[in-house]
Amino acid sequence: MTVLNRVPSLLTRAGTASVLTFAAFGGGIVVPGLAAEAQAATAGSKALKVAASKKGTPYRYGATGPHAFDCSGLTLYSFRKAGKALPRTAAQQYNRTTRVSTAKRRPGDLVFFHSGSRVYHVGIYAGSGKLWHAPKSGDVVRLQRIWTRSVWYGRVR
Repeated sequence: MTVLNRVPSLLTRAGTASVLTFAAFGGGIVVPGLAAEAQAATAGSKALKVAASKKGTPYRYGATGPHAFDCSGLTLYSFRKAGKALPRTAAQQYNRTTRVSTAKRRPGDLVFFHSGSRVYHVGIYAGSGKLWHAPKSGDVVRLQRIWTRSVWYGRVR
């Protein structure tokens, strides 16, 4: 009998086992809801890396990459490379995401800048109060500190 065949009997005799013990024998643990969270984190992490790789790429209104971007073009491109589809504009992207509070934001979430109820700019949250974005004409894709509290966060699913 192999060790893997004995895992159930080991668990029965011990009564309980640590997650590490269970994993060491090739076990898996399923927690409802965490698979979707892990998948979203992976897409967000990938999109964040893609956006960072575009550092220095020029801003151009209406551009969706790979050699120039506007703000929503950068997020669209980055998430497409991560395997997720987003609509074209910042406002449409906001409507497609799941809302996230400032306290629950994490790297890879989208940062939406708004004036009242109007969303006018988007970037990808990088952590530590910073985001990757394509700011404006004459500028380039860059990492920058979030400069206002008039932001909402959204998670791509």
